[in-house]
Parts: sequence; C-alpha cells; structure tokens
Amino acid sequence: MSGQLKEVRNRIKSVQSSQQITKAMKMVSAAKLRRAQDAILQMRPYAVKLQEILQNIVSSTEGDIDMALANQRAVEKVLVVVITSDRGLCGAYNSNLIKLAKQLIREKYAEQYAKGQVQIMPIGKKGWEHFVKNGYKINDQYWHLFADLNFDHVKQAAAIALNGFIKGEYDAVDIVYSQFRNAATQVYVAEQFLPIAKVENKEGDAKQKIKADYIFEPEKETLIAELMPKILNTQFFKAILDAHASEHGARMTAMDKATENANELLRNLKLSYNRARQAAITTELTEIVSGAAALAG
Repeated sequence: MSGQLKEVRNRIKSVQSSQQITKAMKMVSAAKLRRAQDAILQMRPYAVKLQEILQNIVSSTEGDIDMALANQRAVEKVLVVVITSDRGLCGAYNSNLIKLAKQLIREKYAEQYAKGQVQIMPIGKKGWEHFVKNGYKINDQYWHLFADLNFDHVKQAAAIALNGFIKGEYDAVDIVYSQFRNAATQVYVAEQFLPIAKVENKEGDAKQKIKADYIFEPEKETLIAELMPKILNTQFFKAILDAHASEHGARMTAMDKATENANELLRNLKLSYNRARQAAITTELTEIVSGAAALAG
C-alpha cells in the first residue's frame, strides 16, 4: 500500500511540474502573440489594398504591356512555399500545414510531381525537417527565416520566387500558410502567388474582367515594372506575418488546453491518493484492533 501511495505522489509531482511549464509557455506565447497580432493587423489593410490594385492593373492592361510576373504559361515546373514554425508544442498547427501542402501537390500538381518538377521552399524548421526526411525536392535557403524576422530577409526569400518565375525556373508559385483570425482560430490556405491572378466580376452567368481606371505617372511601363515586385514582396511579407501570429495563437491555445488537462489529471490523482491513503489507514486500524482483541482474548 505504501508503494502505491508513493507512486501516486510521484505522478502528482510530475504533473505539477508539467503544469508549471505549460503555464509559463502560455504566458510567453501570449506576450509574443500581442506583438505579432499588432504587426499583422496593421499590415493587412495595406497589403490587401495593394493586392487589389495589382490585380486590377494586371486585368486592365492585358495585351498592352509585357508583364513578366503575370505571364500565364503551361505549368511544367512548380515552387510551393510552405510556411510552418520553428518550434512545436502548438497543437496540430504544423501538421495541418504540411497536410495541406501535400494535398495541393496531389490534387493540383500531381503530373509535375511525378516528373520531379515540384520544389518545396520550406520556411520554418518543422516543415524543413519533414520535407527533407520524406525525400522532397527542396530549396532550403530560408527555412530559418523566423530566427531573424524582418522585411529585408523576407524580401530576399521572395526574390527566389520572383526571379525564378521571370527566368522560367518556375511556371507557378503557390504559398501554403495560416491566416490569423484570433488566438483560437487559424485558417489554413493555399494561395497562388505567381503568376499574378486576374480579377473577374460575375454578372449573372457572364464573367467580365474588371477594368480599373488608373492614371499612370510616369508612364505605365516604368511604373508597373517598379511597383509590381514591391507589391509582391509586401504580399509575401503579409503571409509571413500571418503565419507568425497564427503560430503563437496556436501555441497559446494548446498550452492553455494542456494546463486545463493537467488540472483535471491532478484532481483525479489527488482523489486516487486520498482513497489509497484512507484505505491504508483503515487497514492499519483494523490490524491494530484485531491485534488488541487477540491479546485480550
């Protein structure tokens, strides 16, 4: 009986130690989430408007200007950018992103993958480890991007996709990441990054391209050539910030749930301990009374 009590006490101490860790990680993630959330919420309206302008320009200038980053061509070589986290303990966050990336390849680029023409560009250690382990063709130059997250480094990573598309090394570039909604909600998405998608407007059954009415100063060719890469860099940075905030939100939620589970486990263990202790005391009393009765008899 004493051995059983000791075992339960050890388990209680172990759970309490784990609970202290999960509480501390929740607090750290909450602090990091606030900064990451502020960054994406301030960035998102600007990035969304730039994306709208870019798509409208591409749609309205079709055939007028040769826009290398909007050229639609037969898809033979593909780059898939998968944004995961560097660390675990964030629930199913990383596994959901990896599953989505594999689903994208399986459903959209199965033919290209069979020919060995699909390359993964992982951003985040967890994605890098998985795709390396499973033998995918990868570009591993910027998997450690979150170690020093800033716009200049993100721009260098985005340049791989932009320059590769212009040079014909890739015919399509997709980004798999998590859009931040709130601490408890992340939306896992796979978006086309290149070529730049055109905007279409539905009116009844007919589809008509939206023609944007912009005044260009200086000339259209110079302005588009200058603005297009900058807007795309901004879109890439927005995806990184979305993923960064989503990671901390997922980790904070996971650690909060782990703390609650530890509380429940502690309640059950303490109840088991008290029952075992009560049984031990009852047994000892019974032995004492029986011994006393035997001596008296």
